[in-house]
Amino acid sequence: MKTVTLYTDGACSGNPGPGGWGAILMYGEHRRELSGGERSTTNNRMELTAVIEGLRLLKEPCTVELWSDSRYVIDALDKGWARSWQKRGWVKSDKKPALNPDLWEQLLSLCDIHAVRCHWVRGHAENPFNNRCDELAVAESRKFR
Repeated sequence: MKTVTLYTDGACSGNPGPGGWGAILMYGEHRRELSGGERSTTNNRMELTAVIEGLRLLKEPCTVELWSDSRYVIDALDKGWARSWQKRGWVKSDKKPALNPDLWEQLLSLCDIHAVRCHWVRGHAENPFNNRCDELAVAESRKFR
């Protein structure tokens, strides 16, 4: 399988509020930036959407090195929380409903196709790809003000 790198970020002005997401997909010398937004959303929904949209672009099963500053996304995937929520009918271990089950369903389906390896990166730090994703996400969120 090909190995691709995916950087993602989400932004929201207010929570909920206008939001945006940004992603950078890289394979060899190829690099593609993508972004989008919604008028009324949450930061976590934008973080999830960025990953989903990046994975959707892949035309064949790949090993994906996913880099995100979202502990919500990285921990839920890496620690198996999202799969557990799914098995329990989108109920968390504390018996509260899991948020964003519609997006988690999509993301877990994509993770069944691709081998996703999760990496957390500190947001607003020295990583130029994470910073670029943040710029894309914020720019998209501003379109709805």
